[in-house]
Amino acid sequence: MKGCLAIAFLSFAFFPAAFAQQTLKTENIFLITLDGMRWEELFEGAADTMINDMDMVKDTAAIQALFAGATPIEKREKLLPFFWNTIGQLGQLYGNRRLGNQVDCSNFYWFSYPGYNEILVGYSDPAINSNNKVYNPNVTVLEWLNQQMAFNGRVAAFGSWDVFPYIINDKRSGIPVNAGFQPATGHDLTPKEQVLNQLQEEIPSPWSSVRLDAFTHHYALEYIKKQHPRVVYISYGETDDFAHDGRYDHYLTSAHQTDVWIKDLWHYTQSDPFYAGKTTFLITTDHGRGNSPKTAWKSHGKTFDGSNAIWLAVLGPDTPALGEMNNKGQYWQNQVAKTAAAFLGLDYTNVEEVGKVIGEMIR
Repeated sequence: MKGCLAIAFLSFAFFPAAFAQQTLKTENIFLITLDGMRWEELFEGAADTMINDMDMVKDTAAIQALFAGATPIEKREKLLPFFWNTIGQLGQLYGNRRLGNQVDCSNFYWFSYPGYNEILVGYSDPAINSNNKVYNPNVTVLEWLNQQMAFNGRVAAFGSWDVFPYIINDKRSGIPVNAGFQPATGHDLTPKEQVLNQLQEEIPSPWSSVRLDAFTHHYALEYIKKQHPRVVYISYGETDDFAHDGRYDHYLTSAHQTDVWIKDLWHYTQSDPFYAGKTTFLITTDHGRGNSPKTAWKSHGKTFDGSNAIWLAVLGPDTPALGEMNNKGQYWQNQVAKTAAAFLGLDYTNVEEVGKVIGEMIR
């Protein structure tokens, strides 16, 4: 950490939350996750050994035209142009293990529900040990923020996986969660929401518990435009499911499309006076994947080396523009919740010890 950043972090740590609220520009947080998206593709682009494999890519020439390149830098910019041309220039990206910059899960399991619990709650819970539809006994940072006067009724969540109402515990938290195959509801549906509701019934998903991400994204965007929530959580799910299917081509095109959607969200927030210059995006993943490109890549979990390896990205008015973080350091999934609250000038505390604020992210 550079000296000036260390001083900035110490200042933030010792001044009370009221001071942080006066000095930070962030008033809104968008927390975004890409399920099972590997750090290798984020930092190095498409893997040559995989885009040439017809067992994983049906049209190798088409995928090569889209994502092949001479260097990792060229390939990653083709795959994720917003991440590298905007976040890489104006924000920060963590998790390039080739540079010794590591981000890891602290939970024992390295799959989805334990990962999302750790992201949203701020600590790992050994009792969260399956992907079953069980209401989360832990209070997430979303629920905690919804309990604060300034954010009450201004928190919303959207996800492609149908387990998110249970992870966020919509019944207890009171947070509106649109996930799985749930339609938009209410008496003031926009014309686009009405069309999305119809199409979601008519267009089959390849999976029984995960809808296509286009529905998640556009439901979220319509709600944001209409309701202007201050805290938004969006979870895109296709990257994980296409990987489980062994379709590297679909995994890449889904990651690329999600990059476009995040760009669109960012451009919208910068054009809307409610959000412009006052919104931070914090982006991560719930788990990594197996290291082996030919076999273990399709899977993740404790028996697959590499499944613990994740990444972080941040973009907003209070984050120094350091781009790709090349300092040797260890960061953890359990730091996301407290850091998200810190951007809002709040000290997130819970019944358990939560991960520490990532000081480098906050000016």
